Amino acid sequence: MQVLPPSSTGGPSRLFIMRPVATTLLMVAILLAGIIGYRALPVSALPEVDYPTIQVVTLYPGASPDVMTSAVTAPLERQFGQMSGLKQMSSQSSGGASVITLQFQLTLPLDVAEQEVQAAINAATNLLPSDLPNPPVYSKVNPADPPIMTLAVTSTAMPMTQVEDMVETRVAQKISQISGVGLVTLSGGQRPAVRVKLNAQAIAALGLTSETVRTAITGANVNSAKGSLDGPSRAVTLSANDQMQSAEEYRQLIIAYQNGAPIRLGDVATVEQGAENSWLGAWANKEQAIVMNVQRQPGANIISTADSIRQMLPQLTESLPKSVKVTVLSDRTTNIRASVDDTQFELMMAIALVVMIIYLFLRNIPATIIPGVAVPLSLIGTFAVMVFLDFSINNLTLMALTIATGFVVDDAIVVIENISRYIEKGEKPLAAALKGAGEIGFTIISLTFSLIAVLIPLLFMGDIVGRLFREFAITLAVAILISAVVSLTLTPMMCARMLSQESLRKQNRFSRASEKMFDRIIAAYGRGLAKVLNHPWLTLSVALSTLLLSVLLWVFIPKGFFPVQDNGIIQGTLQAPQSSSFANMAQRQRQVADVICRIRQCKA
Repeated sequence: MQVLPPSSTGGPSRLFIMRPVATTLLMVAILLAGIIGYRALPVSALPEVDYPTIQVVTLYPGASPDVMTSAVTAPLERQFGQMSGLKQMSSQSSGGASVITLQFQLTLPLDVAEQEVQAAINAATNLLPSDLPNPPVYSKVNPADPPIMTLAVTSTAMPMTQVEDMVETRVAQKISQISGVGLVTLSGGQRPAVRVKLNAQAIAALGLTSETVRTAITGANVNSAKGSLDGPSRAVTLSANDQMQSAEEYRQLIIAYQNGAPIRLGDVATVEQGAENSWLGAWANKEQAIVMNVQRQPGANIISTADSIRQMLPQLTESLPKSVKVTVLSDRTTNIRASVDDTQFELMMAIALVVMIIYLFLRNIPATIIPGVAVPLSLIGTFAVMVFLDFSINNLTLMALTIATGFVVDDAIVVIENISRYIEKGEKPLAAALKGAGEIGFTIISLTFSLIAVLIPLLFMGDIVGRLFREFAITLAVAILISAVVSLTLTPMMCARMLSQESLRKQNRFSRASEKMFDRIIAAYGRGLAKVLNHPWLTLSVALSTLLLSVLLWVFIPKGFFPVQDNGIIQGTLQAPQSSSFANMAQRQRQVADVICRIRQCKA
């Protein structure tokens, strides 16, 4: 009959050692929760950081860049500069368009920033041109979340105006309905429209002005209510569409009368079907195209979203004419997938190496199995907490788990070594587990909280760095905390059931050979330690020199926010004088693209 130590022995681990079934069920629950959490976690390159950034766009067709700068951008900037919490403001003025980007402090709620922007726009209304077609429009943007995929739609037989209309009504709407897709934007500016080019000589000869023509077009092309007919028993609402749909209808529009004869729009202007904005264009692989940028929803799994888009592309292509071709220009998930896969492989490799090193030093299979179970269980259980905290699987959280592997195995080895010491002295496994875990339990707890305390400063870091490393610090702290729980519950319980004097004494050929090798290493260490202790000043000089060299290397090593990564994408901007026409600029851009396409490694 085995005599157990008194009930005070065992510390916080006693309950779990004495109840192996309950302990096993608890660990299975942690394992299942972690597996479910892993499958539910989104995947991204970096933690989700919601930058409070707002973009204000103002359109003023026909205005030059200088006019946009002085009449639109400058008045708005003066009002925006008075807002509280504004961190950075940048603007870009081009022909007929003004774009102002406002970045606020990370501590400022986005809804408050939107209210301030709207108030500033209202205050600047009287300072803007009176004939501005529409007031400035603002929208939330995230500069850290570029499009996950860029598609190009080309056609060898259809005009781009019809292609854009088809893409907007068929392709873009279908992609927008995919789970995880947040925004689909089209570039290329080929939306169909009717273009009116006035003949200045004809207008002057008839005594008309361009404003007269503009007023006539605006007034005639209105779909307004026509009224209703009410009878004793029935009521009928009159409906008629006054909007003109084709260039021929615009040509027949009467804009004025002279000597009783009508003057039609076709008499003073050239009216033709064309693009809404003839100063916009896009080309892909030397062909004019409609470029479609797809952005994900905040928190969505970027990899599964991109996979869903690729799965839908064949179906969308079949619904389009044969002359229309859809091509994937860039897919950001390719680099993200490779980066995350590499980090996951490194994590698995770290776990495997840890288990191998444990076996190499312990030279005992049961003693190796125990930390071999504790390490993956602690890491997998962390995923359950990550889901609760709205984290994602990214390079930083995976790096935290990789670093945690070393801390996690330390707790298990300390417990195993202390319990093994009592078993080697002749104690029964159960009694040894109670004594060993009781002695080391509070040491494990203090060690755990001391490690977590080191990570606390990362939680209080401000700005973007603090937002990014918050997930790293919390993930690492949770993994260390779960490893402490496993080391105080599962590890001593398994030691009580799996370790014995026979298993610890049993040696195979590898154990005997490795023991001789370790004896030589220990003997060499003893001789080296004796020499170091006999020459204290030399040892201290080497240590100080190493410290000084480390400081010098830290000064000269290049520093940066993140290491530069080769994602296989190069972006460039062409700049020309303001007097350059759109046709000239488009030709120059195509010439540059031709030179780039001659590079053998260039894919698109």
